[in-house]
Amino acid sequence: MPVTLTELDRFEASRPRLEAIAYRMLGSASEAEDAVQEVFLRWQAADRERIEVPEAWLTKVLTNLCLNQLTSARARRETYVGEWLPEPVFGGDPMLGPADTAEQRESVSFAMLTLMERLTPVERGVYVLREAFDYPHRQIAEFLDISEASSQQILHRAKKHLADGKPRKEIDEADARRIVEEFLAAATGGSVAPLVQLLTEDARAFGDGGGNVPARAKPYQGAAAVAKFLWGLFRPAQAKRNIVGGSPEVYAWTANGEPAAVAVLDGRVIGVMCLEVGEDGIVAFRSQVNPDKLERANAQWAAIDHGEPLVVTAF
Repeated sequence: MPVTLTELDRFEASRPRLEAIAYRMLGSASEAEDAVQEVFLRWQAADRERIEVPEAWLTKVLTNLCLNQLTSARARRETYVGEWLPEPVFGGDPMLGPADTAEQRESVSFAMLTLMERLTPVERGVYVLREAFDYPHRQIAEFLDISEASSQQILHRAKKHLADGKPRKEIDEADARRIVEEFLAAATGGSVAPLVQLLTEDARAFGDGGGNVPARAKPYQGAAAVAKFLWGLFRPAQAKRNIVGGSPEVYAWTANGEPAAVAVLDGRVIGVMCLEVGEDGIVAFRSQVNPDKLERANAQWAAIDHGEPLVVTAF
């Protein structure tokens, strides 16, 4: 039966919420879009007259699609070249979903999306639905075909797995820009010392090139090592310009609710570095330079007024 205009409008009204759930579940904007499109195809093929609560039906279908995808993704990521990091999403994108509570904001941060990779698919599903979207355990149990008691136990277990993640400092857009400005000023300065002062002692730096762009397979650890790496990264060098094809402009922005340094070359985003900030300084840098994971960032960047770059010739 063809989808009526009313039914289409109902689905489109649910799309932002579905994409936000899928993104938190999968850590990939492109995979989240594909999952939601598959939900639409199933909605189109379903006997919609028998669906009493469309939003619940759509969420259940999406959640189970994501669980299946996560199971296969775990196998793919075992053979992934180098460090696996999520796909960045810039501030203002509806895919980031609700941000009214600290739990909701935390659940979409680069740091948390990376940590959630250690959860089983079901643990991740329960955690996302409960912490980010405030679904009651009764409804989560219906979505996942488990008991309500099991849902509560799974959430408790998921939180234990994530407990060693350090809490982030709450940062607004003005603070985010200031932090990126301070970082870039230190990274492009005359010595490593100012950069070290911005970092916590156990700071780390990760990079995801996916085998497409050079990136270190193992993270740099410790303030001294991270500062030396970052200071060297922003030193002008012809070899770097040859690799990236020119001299990128670097902007201050936010991605996944975190301060971000965005490298742009000829209008295209070629790298997004998210800065995880704790109470004592910058805890971690996570750089996404895999072009396969920057497609949504590029589409979004082209549509926003991003102002002037902070650094014009970073390399």
